Amino acid sequence: MLTCKDFLNELSDYLDENLDAELRAKLERHITECPNCWVIADTTRKTIKIYQGMEPHPIPSDVESRLMDALERKIAARHK
Repeated sequence: MLTCKDFLNELSDYLDENLDAELRAKLERHITECPNCWVIADTTRKTIKIYQGMEPHPIPSDVESRLMDALERKIAARHK
């Protein structure tokens, strides 16, 4: 039996339809029994559909700089 953690680990491949039939069937069975995972899958699917048709926009340089600084701090904190 799959757990919610198992489902989340496979979510990307599930939505991309990059799974073998057996695992896909297990994941689909899980989301029919787990309303939380169903909501996650449904919301993620809808979000992807919305953003697929949009043009990419560059990140402003100040935002990119702050983001990179935050990521570097997070990575450094993990290695302590």
